[in-house]
Amino acid sequence: MYEWGWRPYVSVAERRRQAASKIVKLGQKGRAVSPVVIQGRAIAKTFWGKAWCDNLERYSDFANRLPRARTYVRNGSVIDLQVAPGVVKALVSGSDIYSVAVEVAPVTKTRWKSICKDCAGAIDSLVELLQGRFSRGVMERICRQKTGLFPSPSEIKLSCSCPDWAEMCKHVAAVLYGIGARLDQQPELLFRLNQVDENELIANAGDPLPLANREMGAARVLGGSEDLSALFGLDMPRCTADNNKLSEIVAARRSKPAKAIAAKAAAPRPGRKGRRAAKKRPLVNTGEH
Repeated sequence: MYEWGWRPYVSVAERRRQAASKIVKLGQKGRAVSPVVIQGRAIAKTFWGKAWCDNLERYSDFANRLPRARTYVRNGSVIDLQVAPGVVKALVSGSDIYSVAVEVAPVTKTRWKSICKDCAGAIDSLVELLQGRFSRGVMERICRQKTGLFPSPSEIKLSCSCPDWAEMCKHVAAVLYGIGARLDQQPELLFRLNQVDENELIANAGDPLPLANREMGAARVLGGSEDLSALFGLDMPRCTADNNKLSEIVAARRSKPAKAIAAKAAAPRPGRKGRRAAKKRPLVNTGEH
C-alpha cells in the first residue's frame, strides 16, 4: 500500500512530536502559526461555533469522514489555521504534515440582503451579534440551509496535499471542525470568510422586527436573571440581607430631604400679615411741608 501512496500509521504521540517540530521551524522562518486547541470534549461551545459544526453534520456529503476528523481536531492535529476572505488555509499533522485549503463561495448579494432584511431591528449591537444573543427567529434565519449564512457542500471547494483520493479526507474534515472551534474565539471571522459586513445586520436597528421574539425583550433587560457582576466584571455584593439593608439606608436618606421640604411648606410664614398691614396704613399728617 505504501508504494501506491499510502503512508504507514503514525501514533498520536508521534504526530504531536512532528507537529511541535514543524511549529518551531515555521517560527524560525518568521511565520506565526495559530493552532486549534480544544479544551474538553466539546469542539465548539458558543452559538457561532456550534452552528458551524451543526451545519457540517447536516450534509450527507460530509458524513463518512467526520467521526475521524473529530478525533484529529481534538488531539491537536490542526497545527495552524488561518481564515481570510473566501479561504481557510491550514496545516494538519497526520502521517506527514499536510497543507489543506478550504475555499468558500461568497454569500451572494441577494442572499445577504434577504438575511439583513429579515433580521432588521432584531439585533441591537455588534457585541450582541458576536455573542449570539438574539431571538430564536433570527438564529433560525441565519442557520437556514442554502439561504442562511453557512455554506452548503456545493459552495465549498476542498483540497489537501495528502495521498487520499477522496475530496473530503480526514485532514480536510478536521480543518472544517477547526473552523467551528475558531469561531468560538473569533466569531467575526465567519463574516470575513463569507465576505460580508456584519455591521449591516445592525444598521437598521430601529426598523420593525420581523423575526424578533417578543419574549427576547424581557431577556435583554439587565438585572433580571443575568449575573451583572460576571457580565461587567464587577465585584458586586451577593448577600441578600446586606443588599436589603443597604436599600433601606438609601431610601431613608432620600426621604429626609422630602420630609424637610414638606414641613417647611406647611409652616406659616411669620411677618407676612404685619407687612400687609403696613402697606395699608394711612399716611399721618405731621404738619410739616
